Amino acid sequence: MSSRINTSFSLIPNQKYKRANHQSSCFPKTLNSNSQPLSTLGNFKVLPLELFHIILRYLSVKDIGMLSMVSKTVSQHIINYISTTSGTKRLLLQNFHNLELPDTKEDTVLLEYYRALGLLFKRCTLLLPTKERLKYIHKILSEVSCFKFSGCTTPLQCLGLSCYGMLLQTLTAGWDELECHRVYNFLCELTNLSRKMQTVVCNKPGNSRRLELRIRLFCRNVLLDHWIHRSDSAFWLTQILKPWPMVNQARLLFIIFGPTSPQDGQVIWQEMVEEPTEESNLKGLADAIKLLYDTSSKEWTADDVISLVDELSVVPREWLLENSARLLILSGNNICFTFMASKAVNGRAIELARLIVFLALVSEKELYCMDWTVKMMQKVCKVFSTPLERNHFLQNVANAFACVTMEMLQPVISGDRDEDDRAFLNLFHLLHAQANFHKEVLYLTMNALSS
Repeated sequence: MSSRINTSFSLIPNQKYKRANHQSSCFPKTLNSNSQPLSTLGNFKVLPLELFHIILRYLSVKDIGMLSMVSKTVSQHIINYISTTSGTKRLLLQNFHNLELPDTKEDTVLLEYYRALGLLFKRCTLLLPTKERLKYIHKILSEVSCFKFSGCTTPLQCLGLSCYGMLLQTLTAGWDELECHRVYNFLCELTNLSRKMQTVVCNKPGNSRRLELRIRLFCRNVLLDHWIHRSDSAFWLTQILKPWPMVNQARLLFIIFGPTSPQDGQVIWQEMVEEPTEESNLKGLADAIKLLYDTSSKEWTADDVISLVDELSVVPREWLLENSARLLILSGNNICFTFMASKAVNGRAIELARLIVFLALVSEKELYCMDWTVKMMQKVCKVFSTPLERNHFLQNVANAFACVTMEMLQPVISGDRDEDDRAFLNLFHLLHAQANFHKEVLYLTMNALSS
């Protein structure tokens, strides 16, 4: 398969949506407590505002969130308290770098704290229009540098963006798609995200490594990783990808979910091109592909997802077929079959035959059941419309096994062996894969004859 790098890129997408109707009742522009009816403060009406703020200091974030639902006036007083320097300092915990190990109990406690804070913001700004809610919350959160796109100097050791994402997820949970579109557009304007994405998809892969890392961390930690329901994750991933042409979608998908260096977290662009990779380097991409394929959103069709997989397999250049085969296996039966059937329909039988060989090789290496590969080939055979086409395809599979064996044998007999004897081991696995593959074919044939 030749690389299909598109040299013409679209302008930055500019999505506009109609404004939804909101309740006519909302907070006044000035939150002056002197003009508010004290009767709605209940037992707090006898207290000066300063004492009310002192009481809030002793309440947990969850308790303040519950208190904000007592009345509109109480909610306004809480908004005023959050806006004060002392309120902001007390509520916005910033020990994002004091965590000794990732995924520790302290890690979880901080994320749960920001979940509660998101619920507080959700409740006390309930009557504000979406745009005003976002502006108010941004004004409060802008005090924290680790919540900004490039605000932290050590982003890989920082929990700031994850906490920001947890707060955002809690705030927007239950909002309709139109309001969530506004949230995404607000974040894009705030961070200049579309311009930054355009920079990395227009540049040569790896030329903007720091920016690629920042985009990956922001998209994963803020927009994608905290959702419980797959439909929510699919919505936000769609917002990121859909405005762009397919070639740019594939590039962004690789930046966000592709393999990264354990030392500096930067995207390893050549991983899929130069040598067989581990499953862990492909799991994120496979999960994202399954997410888009399984979503009920009208934004994605099966053809869209298969085209995206095809485009992904040439980012930054054509992948090793073993890596493509491993990605298809991890993506699941439906995607794997649809991808292969597309090649069969489009007359790419030789490519398909070589892919069958590498599906068998990966199955052998990863100790998967070889009968899965044989049954997948059998299913693909039914896509061909005539017996002649099916027989021609099966002949191509046999030829492909022979050709790939000779390709792998060449460096072994030439003495060009690396320290790990990788070429010899690959040949060893291929010969076993071929034997097990043909064994399953024989079982299938004999069972058909005896039935």
